[in-house]
Amino acid sequence: MEVMQWNVTTDEEGSRIDQFVTRQGEDWSRSMVQQWIKEGQVLVNNKTVKSNYKLNAEDEIEVSVPEAVEPDILPENIPLQIVYEDADVIVINKDRGIVVHPAPGHYSGTLVNALMYHCDDLSGINGEKRPGIVHRIDKDTTGLLVAAKHDKAHEQLSRQLQDKSMKREYAAIVHGVVEHDKGTIDAPIGRDERDRQKMKVTQRNAKEAVTHFDVLERFAHYTYIHCELETGRTHQIRVHMKYINHVIAGDPKYGKKNTLPIDGQALHAHTLSFIHPMTGERMTFKAPLPEEMESLLESLRKIT
Repeated sequence: MEVMQWNVTTDEEGSRIDQFVTRQGEDWSRSMVQQWIKEGQVLVNNKTVKSNYKLNAEDEIEVSVPEAVEPDILPENIPLQIVYEDADVIVINKDRGIVVHPAPGHYSGTLVNALMYHCDDLSGINGEKRPGIVHRIDKDTTGLLVAAKHDKAHEQLSRQLQDKSMKREYAAIVHGVVEHDKGTIDAPIGRDERDRQKMKVTQRNAKEAVTHFDVLERFAHYTYIHCELETGRTHQIRVHMKYINHVIAGDPKYGKKNTLPIDGQALHAHTLSFIHPMTGERMTFKAPLPEEMESLLESLRKIT
């Protein structure tokens, strides 16, 4: 059992204890934390409290985190949109709503479960929860990603991510009319200290993040853009577009409440290009926009 401790700052004063603790763990849910509080695993100044306890500055918080019991990751017969496959790699066009790899709360129904059913073998570099996964796209982002079938392929593809020779291009619909025809957002991204499930542009514990964008089409209150990643940080395009005040339409985490009718962010990984890890051939794959994004664009064109 891991014991974690924090001192409450003036910025956090007045927060509920269950909300505060939930923000400290990337994969902690509020219901999970409330259960810990009921079981006496959360102490404030060495005393048990209720979930609605309001924090004071300088309160000392101690959480005894129980060891997670993780279920086995099992193959599942989930349909895949396979764009390309050979003995070394497999390229998938991921549907909206599919989590890429298992994590707390998502141990089944993931892309990894589907790949384990479809493929005889996958690379083991990322461990048993992420076999084959070289890079990822968010649950509600659609589009292309490549998985490795063995460790040598995985190492080669990972190297391309690091040296930026793997190219990843996206299409997005964002709020507001973007003034410039093209631009580059060069702003480091790190975890949001107030909400551990979010990322933000920050100088603290951050990594370099660079996104290039071009305007494809402007509407009355929205803009259709093309983005290319130079780096690959968690939620990078979503965070960078929020940073320049053009949040992605439908984004449930970083976006606005009044948005377009889409279940999740209007973001699609449409082009993926990499050097085949065994043959050395440059390979480029494209995935058309999903129907829901095409429909949104058609609707926007009618009202401009």
